Order: sequence, then C-alpha cells, then structure tokens
Amino acid sequence: MSRRIGLLFLTVAALLLSACGKESSWEEEEIVEESNRIITDDVKVNWELEKNQASGKSDLIRISVTNKGEPMDDFEVNHEKLLHLIVVSKDLSYFNHIHPEYKGDGVFEIENEFPAGGEYRMIADFKPTNGHSISKMDWVTVEGEAAQGVAVKVDDRLEKKVDGMNVVLSVEPGLETGKEVTLKFTVSEGDGKEPVTDLEPYLGSIGHVVVLSEDGERYLHVHALEEQGSGPEALFETEFPQSGVYKVWGQFQRDGEVVTVPYVVEVP
Repeated sequence: MSRRIGLLFLTVAALLLSACGKESSWEEEEIVEESNRIITDDVKVNWELEKNQASGKSDLIRISVTNKGEPMDDFEVNHEKLLHLIVVSKDLSYFNHIHPEYKGDGVFEIENEFPAGGEYRMIADFKPTNGHSISKMDWVTVEGEAAQGVAVKVDDRLEKKVDGMNVVLSVEPGLETGKEVTLKFTVSEGDGKEPVTDLEPYLGSIGHVVVLSEDGERYLHVHALEEQGSGPEALFETEFPQSGVYKVWGQFQRDGEVVTVPYVVEVP
C-alpha cells in the first residue's frame, strides 16, 4: 500500500512541475475590446433659457447633450427628427411638442413662447449613434409671473371634439398597472360621426402619443403599432408603471395640420 501511495505522490509532483514550466493561461485568453456602446447614465443634458430681447415674448431654449462630460455630436434620425422636445407646464395644462435645430457639438436650440412664468417639465427624446433611444427630463423655471394653476381632473368620458373631429380613446383590455395595454383612438367627424380615413403620417407613423403622470415624474414613451392605415383607428402600446392619475396627449395630422387631443385617466 505504501508503494502505491509513493508512486501517486511522485506522479502528482511531476504534473505540477510540468505546469509551472508553461506560460500563464492569462496570456492565452482572447483579448475582448471594450464596447463603445453609449450608456444612458453617462449621458447628461443641460438646459438653458435665454429671453428674446427683441420681442420679450419668447425664450430661446438651448439643450446641450454630453456623454461622459464630452459633447455628443453624433445622433440618428428618430421618428424623422434628431431630437424631440416635449414642454409641459407643472399643472399639465400647457403642452408643446417641438423639434429644436441642431447647432453642432451636442447643442440644440429653438424658441418657444411660454404662456406664463413658472416651472415647466422639459423632456428630450433622442437616439445617439451606437446607442439606444434616450429620454432625459428636468424641471426648468421660466421667468415671469406664474399663472393660476389648473386642477388636473379625471375625464368622465374619453371622447373629445377638436377642430371638427371627434376622437374617442379606449384602453384594451383596460387600465391597469404593470401590463401592456393598447391605447385605441377612434376618429370621426360631423354630427353623424363619419369615420375619418384620411389621417396623414405624422413623424413616420399614424400619430404620436405622450403620457405623463400628474406629478410629472413618470413619462411614458408610447409606440404606434406598425403598418396602420390612415384611420379611423390608431393603435398605440404602452405600460403604466404605477397606479395614479396620468394625462394623455394624442397627436394626429390631417390636411397638413397637427391636432392635439388631451385626456386625463386614472390607473387603479
């Protein structure tokens, strides 16, 4: 028995000595290049407002986008624009969806006439090259006298009439949190509610929908279903992250004009 143990010991020792004579396995591993993929947390947005001295009515909005502290200068066209800017008043009564001009070195600019002073939610949607779509938002204070706030009231009926069109919103299978739902807008016109079938593409799809929670803290990026026609129905998919009150703005284009239809819903 002792002879066998001795042979086993000698065999193991020989193997260990042989292994020591070889090059380290670390040097044999394949070198993997670090990804250049842009990380959302590395992207920052700075907001500046500058009053138009000539008119005194509008403000120049300047948006500076950086990645790891350096100007981000490479963007992809997303829904026909490099950057979408959503401007909403604190009481959600004012809404504007605009598209700033790119000035280079990560800077976008546009003028906007605010209805009053006070706090506004600024939301920038953009897609950097070599990155996913990004939404960045912040509260920005506009100089001037603030208007009397308007209470956010949940709609009893989700049917609105705007610019001669009747637009009915329904949610399928129903309003609830944490599950994908379909927002269906049905568009008609006239007292007879004739179906509208001549909606025009807006930003590359049948329409555009923005959803914001009552406190302005939860913004939903809503996608239209692909390969839709020109009405009377327009379908969008989203998911409400928490229960609460939300405002929904549906935007549709007809005869070259964009119509914005607002609703307020409560998600149980």
